[in-house]
Amino acid sequence: QVQFVESGGGLVQPGGSLRLSCAASGTIFRFYVMGWYRQAPGKQRELVGTIRSGGTTNYVNFVKGRFTISRDNAKKTVYLQMNSLKPEDTAVYYCNFGDVPSTNWGQGTQVTVSS
Repeated sequence: QVQFVESGGGLVQPGGSLRLSCAASGTIFRFYVMGWYRQAPGKQRELVGTIRSGGTTNYVNFVKGRFTISRDNAKKTVYLQMNSLKPEDTAVYYCNFGDVPSTNWGQGTQVTVSS
């Protein structure tokens, strides 16, 4: 069964940067579209962006130009580089498949943007 383990979150000031990592296991990682998602308090989980096996990325409008997704297929790891962070980026961040998410979500990693 696929498992995702997210890491790298923390407390950062507005305008700061963080790099999140997500290690996947139990799947042939390189074949899958991977995605980053986030869930803010009191809100539904939402997609942040996706990356295809070859590296093509897509982002939702509210992170374009600030967030960058990359992947290392050999390490079965996907990354989320977040720059110019805003308080509204505060959320728990998760990774999962980018097209049809698995029901087996990881624990996520908390990102808090606050001065």
